[in-house]
Amino acid sequence: MGILSDHHHNSPKHHHHHHYHMSFHLHIPHLHFPHHHQEKKDLKDVPKGCLAVLVGQGEEQQRFVIPVMYMNHPLFMKLLKEAEDEYGFQQKGPITIPCHVEHFRTVQGIIDREKCLHHHHHHHHHAWCFKV
Repeated sequence: MGILSDHHHNSPKHHHHHHYHMSFHLHIPHLHFPHHHQEKKDLKDVPKGCLAVLVGQGEEQQRFVIPVMYMNHPLFMKLLKEAEDEYGFQQKGPITIPCHVEHFRTVQGIIDREKCLHHHHHHHHHAWCFKV
């Protein structure tokens, strides 16, 4: 099974965006129930609402602790797709993303800036969106 499940909901009311969101939630529990003792120790420093990922390959590989909300960002979904293409999701332990660490840091910076901008404009944006 890949990132996005082929499972279709019975109700025609479900929107595709909601389908993707649900699919990601189906994969998250695998990150919180590791199969090896060492991985359990590694998870102790991961705050609630975050997950650990490994980025890079070989000597370059580094561990990052990121907010779970990254999972819904299009740039991060692209990295997850690359990870799926490279390793599949049968791997045990944290997700390994095969891109270079510097590229990951760039994506992380973009997501963080967007989150910051969204936070500052949050009230104005929603007032405009829900205006009747």
